[in-house]
Amino acid sequence: MAKQLAWAALAGLVLAAHPLYAEDRALVIGNENYSDGADIPGAREALNASIALRAAGFTVIDGRDLATPALRSRLSAQLRVLRPEDRLILLLAGHFAQSDGQTWFLGTDASAPDLANIDAAGISLATVMEIAARVPGGAVVLLGTENRRLPLATGLRQGIGPLVPPQGVAVVQGDARAVSGFASATLTARGASLASLLRGRSDLSATGFLPQTMPFRPAKGGADAAPVVAPPPVSTGQTVIERAAEDQAWAAARRTGTEASFRAYLDRYPSGRFAALARSEIARIQNDPQARAEAAEAALNLSRDQRRTIQRQLSLLGFDPRGIDGLFGRGSRTAILAWQRRTGYAETGYLDRDQIVSLTAQADRRAAELEREAAERKAEQDRQDRIYWRSTGAAGDEAGLRAYLKRFPDGLFAEVATERLSVYEEERRRQAAAQDRAAWDLANQNNTIASYRDYLARFPNGVFAAEAQGRVEALEAEANGGPDRERAKAAEEALGLNRLARRLIEVRLEDLGLNPGQVDGEFDDRTRRAIRRFQASRDQPPTGYLDQSAVVALLAGSILQFGD
Repeated sequence: MAKQLAWAALAGLVLAAHPLYAEDRALVIGNENYSDGADIPGAREALNASIALRAAGFTVIDGRDLATPALRSRLSAQLRVLRPEDRLILLLAGHFAQSDGQTWFLGTDASAPDLANIDAAGISLATVMEIAARVPGGAVVLLGTENRRLPLATGLRQGIGPLVPPQGVAVVQGDARAVSGFASATLTARGASLASLLRGRSDLSATGFLPQTMPFRPAKGGADAAPVVAPPPVSTGQTVIERAAEDQAWAAARRTGTEASFRAYLDRYPSGRFAALARSEIARIQNDPQARAEAAEAALNLSRDQRRTIQRQLSLLGFDPRGIDGLFGRGSRTAILAWQRRTGYAETGYLDRDQIVSLTAQADRRAAELEREAAERKAEQDRQDRIYWRSTGAAGDEAGLRAYLKRFPDGLFAEVATERLSVYEEERRRQAAAQDRAAWDLANQNNTIASYRDYLARFPNGVFAAEAQGRVEALEAEANGGPDRERAKAAEEALGLNRLARRLIEVRLEDLGLNPGQVDGEFDDRTRRAIRRFQASRDQPPTGYLDQSAVVALLAGSILQFGD
């Protein structure tokens, strides 16, 4: 009897140190009242979410209207108790600030922070993501805010910037009320996957790990919802330590959730306490096409670069993955589904090896078609360019040169025409009267429509009148295209092209015979002209700025490869 009591005591210690089953945990922060910013009324709903989560069985750490030190304290308290087998909800509602790809959740004491002191005014979402990544496959980060006044100083902008969730972490964003309501009324459901819970929620956006079939909280009676069972008697031959090791092996198999992981458990424990459950899960996966598809893709163990290649190929074929980031979120899964629908594959949203080979072949063919079409368009454009040059600028007179540049401002002979026109201008300069020349220099210095019209009003027959009229027309055309150009410029900036990517693009433009100038990673006037030529050859608006589709078309030669 004493020996049995000793074993029971030892078992209690082991089970207390290593709980056998996942625990539902949540950190809920609602920052409504800011000392130096507009209130976020929806953030108070986070406290309702806290109550609902507790009622659903979550262990909750929460806080309302917390200054930065208190924020850090709550986050630290959550980190201390977190285990890899747990499930975790991190809900942050309030003001956010961002800068160059980084985002911070602000404490209520934040007062016009700048880039130099922002870390003292809030907590970085990179830190929040790192904590969530300690629960791979079981963490959801909920971010809620509202578009309200927030004083920020140099280097910061209001709101949540672009986020790249770590492997196995889901991120849901939206209005503070909508996010809190999702946590209260929806996320507590059992037996449902995150993807199904988010279906139809146009008021929320989600990225990261969003499995189609794996439930976020298993149904009652599932493997990790089972009651803790006392350790078997010593006579069974399994010690308390061995039992704890089996429990950990089962938790790892359940967390991964693939056929291979359940078979790995059975290989190690063919007669284990969870063997029947493992065989049941294997049968479910084998009889569920969606689960089989998800498992088949998981078995490929695709790298992030390989996922980027797949996203580029989908984009090349006209299926927009909503970003080339190597993360298969909702946009990528929707693009894969659309591609599968068009090509006759089962519509699962997950790829197997044969489908990737087929996708690669289709993308290669499409890339070749685009190259051929572009080459044909360029050849025809060059032919028209040369014909017009021979009939206008080739003669060398000023009228002919200007006529050529007006029709082909980025043409094959644009640089030659510009150089020859500079000779005419220099000659006129030598011949011009001092007053005329001074007025022209002033107009040229200001370089505005008004300055050139002022020159024309004073010297309607001046030696620079034709040039002034041409400048007026050019600036008016530029002004009319201003908003489109700014949008195109912003789209290129959003791509975040680094210097190496820009050099590769310049090399590609040079290979296509578009003369981008020096290959140095700097997009100067010659590079912009080459980009406009490239866009014109593909029947795209010749803005001179790149968007995602143009970059994909330029770098379409990337091929996803697998080893034997």
